[in-house]
Amino acid sequence: MSNITNIEKFLKEQENKDMLRFLTCGSVDDGKSTLIGRMLYDSKKVFEDQLSTLKNESKKYGTTDEEIDLALLIDGLQSEREQGITIDVAYRFFTTDKRKFIIADTPGHEQYTRNMVTGASTSDAAVILIDATKKITTQTRRHSFIVNLLGIEHIIVAVNKMDLVNFDQNVFEEIKSSYKKIADELKMKNVYFIPISALKGDNVINPSKNMNWYKGDTLIHLLENIEINEDISEKNFRFPVQYVNRPNLKFRGYCGTIVSGSVRVGDEITVLPSGKTTRVKSIISSSDITEKNREVTTNEAYAPMAITLTTEDEIDISRGDMIVHTDAIPRISNTLKVMLVWMDENPMIPGRTYDIKRATSLVSGYFEHINYKVDVNTYERIQTDKLELNDIASCKIVLTRPLAVDTYKENKHTGSFIVIDRITNNTVGAGMIVNVARREGDKRVSPERKYTETEIA
Repeated sequence: MSNITNIEKFLKEQENKDMLRFLTCGSVDDGKSTLIGRMLYDSKKVFEDQLSTLKNESKKYGTTDEEIDLALLIDGLQSEREQGITIDVAYRFFTTDKRKFIIADTPGHEQYTRNMVTGASTSDAAVILIDATKKITTQTRRHSFIVNLLGIEHIIVAVNKMDLVNFDQNVFEEIKSSYKKIADELKMKNVYFIPISALKGDNVINPSKNMNWYKGDTLIHLLENIEINEDISEKNFRFPVQYVNRPNLKFRGYCGTIVSGSVRVGDEITVLPSGKTTRVKSIISSSDITEKNREVTTNEAYAPMAITLTTEDEIDISRGDMIVHTDAIPRISNTLKVMLVWMDENPMIPGRTYDIKRATSLVSGYFEHINYKVDVNTYERIQTDKLELNDIASCKIVLTRPLAVDTYKENKHTGSFIVIDRITNNTVGAGMIVNVARREGDKRVSPERKYTETEIA
């Protein structure tokens, strides 16, 4: 068999594998980066030149005595290596015979909560590491709250450093029992427990010979076989319009990416927030729309395809509008109850006007009220009049015009948003829509301003 045939076969195999995105989180020195390094190393995904550099770096920093410091594969920043901590989110890709993986290694420090939220927002599963010598800490509770808040359904509790407690089953069972109380408190769905040693490799890729009492799966086997129930192509059809394409007088198409569901030629659709109804005339799946009109069309498209739609009727459709099936219309409102993660050094003060970006929509709005902020270490609800960096709170937000939205539990793509500072243009917050209130008319843009603006329908 020729090399070209081998390459084609390999690429075809990779294409047919499904992908799991997961993050690792835990307290400082729990071994997150070491665990990912071990997975890459034991799955033979480290090149010879990387291994040579890794050995030299391990001697330089001396964090693991004579052994290779696998954490250095992940902690790429100089400051991370010098301090022995993870600061930024590091993403790594690797593959096994069964599945492809994208790993997000997130920081353990409380001051980097926003970084962890970033890594968790796109993950299907979370590996929460617990140091067997320290047991459950306040950071364990914090990370559990965040991954649960972001809707991650599969939580793997990896009790690490079992080699430092002589692979004692009683230590593992005690931690397992304590964590189950947290899981019950947060109403977590799928929680798995595995005793491991990331440094030695026990129960990571290969079963541990030191823990014969553990009869469950290794970490990699569990990750390979977790079922991702969410199929975005089976949800309600949601198509945020990104661009109106008008290459010539004979053609008008609406471009974007289907974030959920599917659509067929002839389907009845509604454009929101205007409420205008029409039918799909054609679906163009290729970007080759030229004056010669050489488009590649299809009868059906589904998430996450990037397409161009044309409609049977000429109606007003603009960037930021959302196209949905007429029989599955989301709620439309300018008043939302949200969970907000504040990501800026400057505090969030109710009444200040921000730009809110949700999918392709960009509207102005302000936080009318902070219902409460959550102490992520104790889960206590605290009354406050402003939010500081890394605070997580329940808020009421009022927009200058209504949006068609789903709750975050129903649809992550149409139920999440970011907050942008109108002066600096920095992203200062991220939020999840919890509930949609009734539409409020004639709302002020902000209490800071002396005039009102009528809500745009």
